[in-house]
Amino acid sequence: MTEEHRIQNEIRLNTPDCVLFRTNAGDFWQGKVIYSKIYKQNILINIRKIEGLPEGYSDLSGVRISDGKAVFIEVKTPTGRPTKQQRNFINKMREYGAVAGICRSVKDAVQLITKERN
Repeated sequence: MTEEHRIQNEIRLNTPDCVLFRTNAGDFWQGKVIYSKIYKQNILINIRKIEGLPEGYSDLSGVRISDGKAVFIEVKTPTGRPTKQQRNFINKMREYGAVAGICRSVKDAVQLITKERN
């Protein structure tokens, strides 16, 4: 597990007044899994490209329980930097009235949720 995934899990499980879900953005491949005797491992057949959430979509999204506001949290390590697409997504969600921001810890997430509530 990467440091960013660890932080995501801590925020997801320890941010009060929120229900948060881990999200995956971008494209991925899907198909039928079969075992290959040649490669001695599982492989995908009949693959097809799936377009997931848009580029820049936040790592965590959900709802603030107390008022039903949408919440979007882009999680970064202490030295991580958001991409242009991630910054644009956060700004657009804020324009729409959602709680959105970049967090590097549970403390950051709690501050974001609390600040946006007051």
